[in-house]
Amino acid sequence: MENQLANIPPVDQILMKLQREQMRCERKYIKKLIQEEILIIHNRIKKDKTEILQRDDITTSILQAVTRKLDALTNPSLIRVINATGIVLHTGLGRAPLSNPDIKELQTIARYTNLEFNLTSGKRGERLDHVEDLLKLLTDCQAAVVVNNNAAAVLLVLNTLSRGRAKEVIISRGEQIEIGGSFRLPDVMRNSGAKMIEVGTTNKTHLADYAQAINEKTAAILVVHPSNYQVMGFTAKAALPELVDLAHRHALPVIFDLGSGVLIDMQQYGFDKEPVVEQMHQIGIDVITFSGDKLLGGPQAGIITGNRDILNKIRKNSLLRALRCDKITLALLNTTLRKYLKSETLQNTNVALSLLTRSVESQRKTAKKIDISMRNIKNMRCEIKEEFGRVGSGAYPLAEVPACTLVLKYKNWTPEKTAHYFRQQAIPIIGYIQNDTFRLNMLTISDEESEIIITTLKNLQ
Repeated sequence: MENQLANIPPVDQILMKLQREQMRCERKYIKKLIQEEILIIHNRIKKDKTEILQRDDITTSILQAVTRKLDALTNPSLIRVINATGIVLHTGLGRAPLSNPDIKELQTIARYTNLEFNLTSGKRGERLDHVEDLLKLLTDCQAAVVVNNNAAAVLLVLNTLSRGRAKEVIISRGEQIEIGGSFRLPDVMRNSGAKMIEVGTTNKTHLADYAQAINEKTAAILVVHPSNYQVMGFTAKAALPELVDLAHRHALPVIFDLGSGVLIDMQQYGFDKEPVVEQMHQIGIDVITFSGDKLLGGPQAGIITGNRDILNKIRKNSLLRALRCDKITLALLNTTLRKYLKSETLQNTNVALSLLTRSVESQRKTAKKIDISMRNIKNMRCEIKEEFGRVGSGAYPLAEVPACTLVLKYKNWTPEKTAHYFRQQAIPIIGYIQNDTFRLNMLTISDEESEIIITTLKNLQ
């Protein structure tokens, strides 16, 4: 083994061979990367004492590994991809897509902006002013707060309301949801300092169950909308107006976690009924929390709307500073909310809504354009099928969105190899494998992106 370890070249010798790389990265950082690779080789030799490694092979291996790491470190890790999965709000791909005008508007505030500066008075301003008036107008609430995601919004509300002696928060057993990544609502409640009081059963919770649980230690009643799951069959739950009336008779607030909240009636676009934030406040819900990057179609954010007195307490909670949004998020949320002021044009200006309501005819036209361009590609077979897409990110979990799919088969390539080829492009194309074939779903592909796909396919020749 000692002879093998002696074959590991000195750091400085490898550094000499990487002089050109020092034009894009300082020498001290390259040296660290080399040392990391040397340690990997060292451990490899110690683990397998029978493996024979020559100095030239070790040197080549280290040089290649360091170069690959430098490529990854010196280039942006977040890059544009084409979503061909048919999942509109794809969590792995960034959820709600934003429009080019949104990005262009964002560029104007990339440097300095009046985030917390009042241009009229010349004094310090409040960052939430950039979105609160819009939220008040659109949701009929008295006040609003925005944090970095909906889990944070729920955490902040519960932490604010469950202080002092009153720490108990009542929730139905059937509403203890698990968010993506095994992130569970009971964990959020526990971390907030609230004591969870479960009532009812998994499938049935009656108004009387809530009434029996109320005592002098009760801080609030929490209702969780099943935006990422559905319980069907022998079920029952308390009507919201009755629950609000019960809570208010005991001077308790009702918190409604909508998850993927909407500001408009989605039934007009052919989707099932979802609770509209404005309507929920009109029946007396005190505090509502929902996401900015799901059905709203904006950036990742947790939006809290509701009663002025409660929201003022939330603003004074020191946790708000830890959970607050930056100028980029607030700017994108502002431009997203402004689109809702003209609902008749929303289908064109909100990209997520535009994709969710895209006609099959439009999708088929895109698929045919790609199909025609591929007819001269040797060894490629293509088939257009009408299937379904998904809303994604826990919104409308059972909804099937009509979609047109391109099924690709390239001779001598497995579906996995085809998928890998598409992922390795300058602009990666993310499709999916189904029934042992690689597929591109047109629901989430724009006309501009179809041209990129055509170029990618022609490069197969």
